Amino acid sequence: MKFMAIDNHKVHIWRGNQSGSFQTYEVPRQELQTVLDLVTYIQRQLDNSLAYRFACRVGVCGTCAMMVNGQPRWTCRTQASLVHTTKGITLAPLENFPIVRDLVVDMDPFFDKWMKANAEFKNSSNENRTKFAIVNPKSAMRIQVDQSIECIGCGVCYAACDVVKWKPDYLGPAALNRTWSLINDERNPEQTDVLKAVSPESGCISCHTTQSCTQFCPKELNPSASIAGLKRRLFSRGIFRDKRQSA
Repeated sequence: MKFMAIDNHKVHIWRGNQSGSFQTYEVPRQELQTVLDLVTYIQRQLDNSLAYRFACRVGVCGTCAMMVNGQPRWTCRTQASLVHTTKGITLAPLENFPIVRDLVVDMDPFFDKWMKANAEFKNSSNENRTKFAIVNPKSAMRIQVDQSIECIGCGVCYAACDVVKWKPDYLGPAALNRTWSLINDERNPEQTDVLKAVSPESGCISCHTTQSCTQFCPKELNPSASIAGLKRRLFSRGIFRDKRQSA
């Protein structure tokens, strides 16, 4: 792969809210520069009114997620030289989220859907809760949880989801992935309420399995598989019914 020989990065950044526009900045090129480095340089050296989020800067927290050339990415993990095109680099706020300002989005609707999906751990055991629960790390249920539990709620999968774009009330891959982890947690044996929460048309049955959430997940999780698991569990428990049959 040949990298482009450039002296400066031309960075097009979304400014304003939903009715904003792109503004272009020139940033000096440096070795091993990340996209987050570009945004930080612009905010500190060129335009301190630019709003964006970041925290760890080392690929752990996910707060620096943005649309980079139309794709959701963690900007602290994205090398600028790898995404610089002949037109430069285009940065925008995550899609499918309300825009607060510039590159900052409102995460409340995203996490509200976690609550709608009943994605909250509730230990229904009557045992002494001062004791640690014993969970077999090799059990089938534990293995299912291990494959989905590492989600940190960065919103990249939600921004990549076509169904959320088509159907704004869709719960989204992150909330449904979280629900799947709870369904497979043996400390949380009561599943009916959780399954009912994801059974409406805004739930897992609306997933078209386009795999965008899995493709862009920075943690390399597979929300598509979690959603497919929820669908199977709904059918096996008899909770989902075809509305055409019940009409």
